Amino acid sequence: MEIAARHEARGAGRSVPVYAIAAIALGLAGCGTTHATIETSRGEQLMLLGYDPVGCFSDGKPVRGTHTISAAREGRTYYFASREHRSAFAASPAKYEPQYGGFCSNGAPYGVKMGSDPTQFEIRDGRLFIFGDVLGREQWLLDEKDNIAHADALWPSIEDKGWRTQSLKAWLFKVPWYRDGQGLMVRWREQHPGQELHYDTGGALNNVLFKYPGWRAREGYGQERLGVPGEADDPLLAASR
Repeated sequence: MEIAARHEARGAGRSVPVYAIAAIALGLAGCGTTHATIETSRGEQLMLLGYDPVGCFSDGKPVRGTHTISAAREGRTYYFASREHRSAFAASPAKYEPQYGGFCSNGAPYGVKMGSDPTQFEIRDGRLFIFGDVLGREQWLLDEKDNIAHADALWPSIEDKGWRTQSLKAWLFKVPWYRDGQGLMVRWREQHPGQELHYDTGGALNNVLFKYPGWRAREGYGQERLGVPGEADDPLLAASR
């Protein structure tokens, strides 16, 4: 979950009864999945938009998986770049699965379950942390130890909650250590003089009510379009036609 999106929702609540509208719409949209999955044409609940979690460790960069090399764990499907990567995952899935259900690790400290871009990640102490976008990753880095501690404490109580209802609840009832986007951006600029960090999150209500985790990365909203391996929007399939 991105800081800018949380800040937008917070400001909107003061001017219009936005959460009343959101609560009604939420009933229509459903509570959301418990992990950052998307459903494929084969009926899989796919994690990481089909990117290879083992590749984050072995290659230190985003590695695209293939739908022909897959493995499932507790109803969640992962794609891999090689059979060796799949074997490594099968031998120790807990080692390679992303933290906090694959949702943005910058939202998890606040109880928010949103955003998932497999090209934005960090590895700390053998754990894979995924972010919703570059903004979320950069701002998480400002307080990474505190963020990990808060998210680790919160996750057991929200792991089985649908991402839409949990994110709305987190916006309504903010944790005491909540940090707003403006304050974080001030700190980021202090640490990165002369640099700017701009990213269009697509709107908080749009994200929580009408879209799905990872939609901006998949569809190429303000960034490179990733698509999903083996699906109609797979850029490799399009290139081969």
